[in-house]
Order: sequence, then structure tokens, then C-alpha cells
Amino acid sequence: MRVLPVLQERGEQDGSRGGGAAAGARRSQPGRERKPPWLKVRAPGGERYLALRRLLRELELHTVCEEARCPNIGECWGGGTATIMLLGDVCTRGCRFCNVKSARTPPPPDPEEPHRVAEAIARTGLDYVVLTMVDRDDLPDGGAAHVAAAVRGIKRRAPEVLVEVLTGDFGGDPAAIAAVAHSGAEVLAHNLETVRRLQRRVRDVRSGYERSLAVLEQFKRERPQAHTKSSLMLGLGETEAELEEAFVDLRRVGVEILTLGQYLRPSPRHLPVVEYVPPERFAALEQRALGYGFAFVAAGPLVRSSYRAGELFLRSRLAGRPALGRAGSAPGC
Repeated sequence: MRVLPVLQERGEQDGSRGGGAAAGARRSQPGRERKPPWLKVRAPGGERYLALRRLLRELELHTVCEEARCPNIGECWGGGTATIMLLGDVCTRGCRFCNVKSARTPPPPDPEEPHRVAEAIARTGLDYVVLTMVDRDDLPDGGAAHVAAAVRGIKRRAPEVLVEVLTGDFGGDPAAIAAVAHSGAEVLAHNLETVRRLQRRVRDVRSGYERSLAVLEQFKRERPQAHTKSSLMLGLGETEAELEEAFVDLRRVGVEILTLGQYLRPSPRHLPVVEYVPPERFAALEQRALGYGFAFVAAGPLVRSSYRAGELFLRSRLAGRPALGRAGSAPGC
């Protein structure tokens, strides 16, 4: 069995060293990127994985799984879940944790992309799809109509597929946020990314803690029957008190599904890892978060912001089982 070191996903971040640690673990050393043994995954493979990769190449679709070198691509693709990145592969923002290319004026969106996405989903037989996006501050609506069109296309072609959208903040535009909220997706997600104190260090200046909370609050207000989801990354220098503040704030705006994962530095030009948080500490934080009233929490070193928590939560609901719980030990996108 071939084992690969974990690499970085698009939506993850790092922070300053101030204020104490949320979880005790090994600190990174300058010039050293040695990772602890729990950050190892199997090399991807399998018939379903290979078939999906061929189809996505054929239809010229981007996935966050590949763009961000997600460590769990084999598990998710092989299990019938994929995360497709809309609006191209160039972002208008320059967060210091993110490995996606950035430019002030990316190429214009491909108007045929929503159609190709719907075709891909219909042909692959996927059970659950996550649609994520690059930020497009150069577009009047931030790309909201494009994202909504992709969701509607999937629902027309494959109505049985469950859809999650993981969006940017659309510059705080209420009309854009509403357009995505009413697109038909079962899970509406937007990442808080990190605690309040670290926002300016970690994220682009156009992003922000309060704006992200407002997006999540409007998602829930616009479409109460949908489930809202957010993500925080650990190992950034955050304190436990700051994490608990974030839990309270996310619950206040109605977020039901939460993922907690380890930040990994994608390159030397990105923010360094402050600490590697061990699995047992993630398990304790998962239980702490559940105590604040989240319906479902997935926490672990390999958990990523497009993790299958939304899928697992919805399947438990559809099967009539209690939704309150945790994801277990499996990694996820």
C-alpha cells in the first residue's frame, strides 16, 4: 500500500502565534515541514475514482479536490462524492492560507460550465455533490447567478442527487446571497475559516468575521428548510476560548453543521503552521462543539471544509435516524 503525506486544501488557513494554543501539539520548525504520523493517507485509486477523473477531464471541469491537492480525494471520489469548483480556477482574493491562483481580473466565466457540471453529475451517478467556487469580486453579482444555474441544472438532470454549495461571501450583496439560497441546494455552506482575532492575518482584507456570519444568517433566513454549514481550521494559534466564541456565534446565526480540521501550509510563501493538533484533541473539541447545539460535527486532522459532514447528516435525516452525532474516524474532503 502506498502512503502519501497530506497536502493542503483550498479553504484552509493559518494564523499568528499570539494568545496561546487551542490544542497542545508539535510546533513546526523553520525550514522543517515534518508532519506527525496521523497526517498520512492512502494513494488514490479504484475503478470509480479513475472513471470520475476521466469524465471530469473530458468535460474540462475543475475540482477543489485536485486544485488544492486534497488528501482525501480517493475516499470521496471512490465513495460517490466530488467537489466541483465553479467560475474557473483563478480567485480575485489573496488569502494567506490558500493555494488557488489569484488575480485581480481572472478570465471571464465559461457560460457553458453549469451545463457541463449538470451533465457530469448525471453521467457519473454521484450520490452527493459539493459545488464550491472561487471568489469573483470582478463580477457584478460575485458569480451568484452562475452558481445558482449549476445547482438548478443538476436538479433538472439528476433530481435524486443531494447538492451542497460552499460559497464565498459575494461582497455581502443580499440579492446575490438570496439567489444562491433559493437555488435548490440541500446544504448551504460558507466558511468562517478562523477565529475573530486571526481574520485579518489569515484572510483577504475583503473578507471578515461579521460578514461571514451575516452570509450564514441570511442563508438560513431565506431558506429555513435548507441546512447551513461552516468550517474552522485549527493549528493557527487560536485559543480554546476563541474557538468557543466562534461556536456560539455560528449557533446564533443558525448553523447546524460544523467541520474542524488541521491547517497545512501549502508552500513556503504561505503562513506557517503554528501547531499540529492531535486526533484526541480534535475528538474533545468535537464533543465540546456538540454541546453548543450543532446537529452534526466532524472534527479531525484530515477533515476539510468540503468534508462529507453535510452528506452524512442528510443521510441520517433521510433514514429517520437521529442527526445529532459525529462523523467517526473516517477522513473527508
